[in-house]
Amino acid sequence: MRQHVIAIGAGAKRVPEMISFLYAAIEISKGTTGRFCDLMAAQFTNGAAALDAADVREVFETVLPEQALKSAVDAAGFQERERKLDAVRLLRSMVIAASTGYGGRQADVMRHYFEMGGERVVRGGFYGWFGPELEAVMERVRDLALGYVAQQPCDLPGWLGWVRDWIIVDSSTVKLDDRLKGEYPGAGDYAAVKVHKHFSVGVGTTLRYHLSPAREHDSPHLVIDESWAGLGLLADLGYASLRLLKSCEQHGVKYVIRLKESWKPKVDSISRGKVTGTFAKGSDLDLLVEQDVLKLDGNALDARVRVGRGKDEVACRLAAVSTPKGYCFYLTNLPGNIGPHQVAELYRVRWEIESDNKLDKSCMNLDKIGCSNRPGRPRPHPCLSRRFDHDRTVGTPSPAPREAAGESRCRANHCANSPAVAGPRRWPRVKEHRGRHGA
Repeated sequence: MRQHVIAIGAGAKRVPEMISFLYAAIEISKGTTGRFCDLMAAQFTNGAAALDAADVREVFETVLPEQALKSAVDAAGFQERERKLDAVRLLRSMVIAASTGYGGRQADVMRHYFEMGGERVVRGGFYGWFGPELEAVMERVRDLALGYVAQQPCDLPGWLGWVRDWIIVDSSTVKLDDRLKGEYPGAGDYAAVKVHKHFSVGVGTTLRYHLSPAREHDSPHLVIDESWAGLGLLADLGYASLRLLKSCEQHGVKYVIRLKESWKPKVDSISRGKVTGTFAKGSDLDLLVEQDVLKLDGNALDARVRVGRGKDEVACRLAAVSTPKGYCFYLTNLPGNIGPHQVAELYRVRWEIESDNKLDKSCMNLDKIGCSNRPGRPRPHPCLSRRFDHDRTVGTPSPAPREAAGESRCRANHCANSPAVAGPRRWPRVKEHRGRHGA
């Protein structure tokens, strides 16, 4: 059972810098979902089909213990000045709301927070908690959840077990408000941010991610180092480069990627495929096909090739299989006992992350972010700054506070008619004007 994704507060009028906070919330539930699945399996085994409150608490205490949440809140100073805020309850409300069809929007988080016993505040006051301090808390909580995920054992049956884990790397673009084109330019005349994800096949969820302006190319955002040793890489063509292939060879990383059209493989030998004549080592693949020395007649192809030139040249395997749309060519450094069809099947596993990206957008509304302002607490309108208890929101409000010296009274009709000002209208006092005869 694969993990679902969430987008906490994605409807907030906040900044794209907050998108990191929003996407942090997306990944937090992935650390908990696996534990939920384990509990659900146990429940079905015992003849039950639902989780109770004790099960939910067990999940939270396993993945996100209360003490760890309190430590994150204290470190960020999130609770210091908010008398009515229950920070731990808010964090748990965000995770629970995230699994709903609303995608964890602020309004849905607020509803869950109140239903879980949180002290009621007006909507503006609640939304005011979604600022830099909460962003810092969510980053710490994200690290806790992803850390839990990283500790889970990998499930890689059969020939998938050639490596410690297969990591799928892909990016997803999220459009932003057009006013942010300067900071986050998209590929066209619009603003957008790109989410680069590393998805674990063995665990079934995202291990890490980072953000960049959508106009930037994918390739520089995938760096292979010693931490990748013993892993396998399934990457989109946007990340493919000769530098990447050389780094994989240098650090002992197995890879499967599509052949870029601009790369012209030089064939050294062919171990599988229909060859009708002889050819010199280093012959161009396209030339061999064009001259019918190598026939692509629907059978699989397995060859040793070189791509690139000079110091950038890389030696690898070329595996090709026939599909209804023509041949698909893959480059890999897997051993020869893993045939071309297995290589192709392995690359199709990359669609795990495509499905995950689709859940981000179609189910959790990640692509509906209305961010436009920098993070910070909203400054309420003077006429709407009063807070009411829940049982008084439909009654007569508390007496209006006295105006500060020199502060003018707002006389706009929308203030008098605002739902936040419950009860009878309070019209401003105006000087009475009489006629010349006092009538």
